[in-house]
Amino acid sequence: MRGRQVFMDSLVAHGVDRIFGNPGTTESPLINSLPDYPQIDYIVALHEGIAVGAASYYAQASGKTPVVNLHVAPGLGNGLGMAYSALKANSPMVITAGQQDTRMRLREPLLSHDLVGMAAPVTKWSAQAERADEMSALMRRAFKIASDPPCGPVFVSLPIDVMEQETDIAAAAAGTLHRAPAAAAEGVADVVSRLLRAERPVFVVGDDVARSGGAAALVALAERTGATLWQEGLHAQACYPTDHANARASMPFDAAAIRRVLADADLVMLIGGPFFEEVWFSDGSPFPDGAGVVQIEAAQQRLAFNYPLDVGLVGDVAMTLSQLADGVDAAASDADRQRVQTRNAALQAEKAAMVEAYRQRAQRAWDRDPMSMPRVMAEIQGALPANAVVVEEAITANLDLASTFAFSGPGDYFSGRGGGIGQGVAGAIGVQVAMPDRPVIAISGDGSAMYSIQALWSAAHHKLPIVFVILANREYRVLKHNLDTYRQRFGVEDGEAMSNQPYPHMDLGAPHLGFVDMARGMGLDARLIEKPADVGPAIEQAFAAGQPALLEIVIEGKR
Repeated sequence: MRGRQVFMDSLVAHGVDRIFGNPGTTESPLINSLPDYPQIDYIVALHEGIAVGAASYYAQASGKTPVVNLHVAPGLGNGLGMAYSALKANSPMVITAGQQDTRMRLREPLLSHDLVGMAAPVTKWSAQAERADEMSALMRRAFKIASDPPCGPVFVSLPIDVMEQETDIAAAAAGTLHRAPAAAAEGVADVVSRLLRAERPVFVVGDDVARSGGAAALVALAERTGATLWQEGLHAQACYPTDHANARASMPFDAAAIRRVLADADLVMLIGGPFFEEVWFSDGSPFPDGAGVVQIEAAQQRLAFNYPLDVGLVGDVAMTLSQLADGVDAAASDADRQRVQTRNAALQAEKAAMVEAYRQRAQRAWDRDPMSMPRVMAEIQGALPANAVVVEEAITANLDLASTFAFSGPGDYFSGRGGGIGQGVAGAIGVQVAMPDRPVIAISGDGSAMYSIQALWSAAHHKLPIVFVILANREYRVLKHNLDTYRQRFGVEDGEAMSNQPYPHMDLGAPHLGFVDMARGMGLDARLIEKPADVGPAIEQAFAAGQPALLEIVIEGKR
């Protein structure tokens, strides 16, 4: 058999059903093999970054490990930004790129480069197949490493001549691997004791809760301890019901602001994430003085990596949360339960006050022209079909989206990690492929959408009925906010002078970005919306059509 057959058989052995790619000449062995493997679909992208971004979201939404097919050095380079985002999102995937014939290596042929070296900084592991006899073991190792917690992308370089070499070594999978064991019993008992003693516990939740299937156990533990639930600042999924009385929003992005959020906590439990991803430097710890810190992870790598702990537990995240919930239930006294009931009632009242405060803020902005962010989010939310999945890259509208939409937990919401923009429009492709029976809406800012606008063609080509909503404020609004923060933090301008300062190169209105024309040019139905009353009917019509569509909604800019 040939190396390419072992490669394809390896994908089958590891349950791969999707390849996301943008092929080229050195990928001919893979492309030519596809008709012999009808169980594997190939999702075509017009840019390598879109292929990687779609695969990352597919991994999040499906729980499977996809393969990405890129083209030699320039193509790999195009995909590296999204590979960085996939690494930060802990999305398991095997990224491949065809390499030139190794017999020409010293002659520096067209498009050749050190692909392994290029990919190494943004992957968990990077390697090249040097002979066909290596293909089976190399692919087995690639899938294993991609799926070991914390999960993430790996890279494999596939020289065209190696793909055509003969070998007798067949494909093989690693087998069923039970990676994360039960947490140590003494550690669980220690954390249970701390939870019962805590007066004001706070849980900060990472995406591993969703990936492990631990959302129900998390909520049970929060209810039995009276804990407040917060998610990481950037998160790929919704890890708990966002309208739950104990649920709050996302963490801020500097230590001082995080410390203010946690100010009343006497116990902080970090669950399943890197903790914390900061944007701005602030002195001091993110934890308030005197608060205990506990961390639960599926792998030792993250424990106490950034901060000292009182207790760290390694174990399957969902199983560990269930152990803790059962332990608290068994050990709690009547007095403990009464204290928790009082805390939960206070959290419910606080939640109701937050909802009312947001309602009043939204009402004040309701009739603005162009549309305010609270208004457009309310109009979109009110028109969504049942069971809709939201893929979000709204950035400066994110807080309004989070305050307007109620997500029941994992599977209802997907977003990007790492801070790189352009993930949402590309990622919606992967989510819809993973969830073909659910309606998918992608909500993106206009600046973000331009990073991966070619994804619209992939949606049309594969007949994916995604509704793309582009929020057009015709500016990089988040950068304007960040420039204000920079000026304040570094004393560049005082408040009065800052209000009169320009925002160089942050406006997108000259020339106007015509998303309707771009979408129609790639085969989508598209419409420009400027009035709030038109948003809901347009959303409903787009979903009813059952075809990919784009709605460009004009919203207000920075005030």
